[in-house]
Amino acid sequence: MNEEQIQHYGDALYDAWRERRTIAPLLEQEPDITLADAYRIQLRYIERRVAAGETIVGKKIGVTSKPVQDFLGVFQPDFGQLTSGMVYQEGDVIDLGTLIQPKAEAELAFVLKEDLQGPGVTAMDVIRATDYVVPCFEIVDSRITDWKIRIQDTVADNASCGVYVLGKAKGDPRKLDITLAGMVLEKNGELHSTGVGAAVQGSPANAVAWLANTLGELGIPFKAGEVILSGSQSALVPVADGDELVCTVGGLGSCRVKFSGRSAV
Repeated sequence: MNEEQIQHYGDALYDAWRERRTIAPLLEQEPDITLADAYRIQLRYIERRVAAGETIVGKKIGVTSKPVQDFLGVFQPDFGQLTSGMVYQEGDVIDLGTLIQPKAEAELAFVLKEDLQGPGVTAMDVIRATDYVVPCFEIVDSRITDWKIRIQDTVADNASCGVYVLGKAKGDPRKLDITLAGMVLEKNGELHSTGVGAAVQGSPANAVAWLANTLGELGIPFKAGEVILSGSQSALVPVADGDELVCTVGGLGSCRVKFSGRSAV
């Protein structure tokens, strides 16, 4: 794709995000989009958000677990960038009116103390470079109509990232078995699903290493202080006004989030 096309689709996604609406799947509009094209579109979309005042605060990997892959029909990981406008802390209430067609997923977030750049990054490199891990929720939100996405659509759409919520409980990944630690997700006080770190590419650290290497090949490093979302350990959860979600990771602690209002779709 030429630069004019890249800018056109990146701007279309930015406008859809800003105006809280969806657009037709990019692959329906442009069937020959490659994964490399999709990433260039993502960069244009993020450039627009940064130009409007946001900063890059981290990275994310998505579509790592089988329940999410089955739901979306996307069978390889996607990746995107986290901006300052996406950040919520535990105890905040998320206004669904700021989102389009949100769904929540529970996962583990890594907060880095050292820079890390692929290729060649291993899971042990990730553990050594991590300051601490926290339970978190990512609220994914597609700008593509009816979540009708393939891998190129979701990568272009910044890995369908909406916002995310970081828990207060901090753990040392050198002392916590993040591979075997179980995760329990409750919705409105009732058990919704259970998961385990191993469901995410064998270990959340493996997923983060994959992301470091994938972005490293594109010349993009992880930086000290950044937040890295490692991928969902739960099925996607629809959310509505008044809902409360709690995810608890064995040996670590919990993250809680509430929702109010009504999403655009």
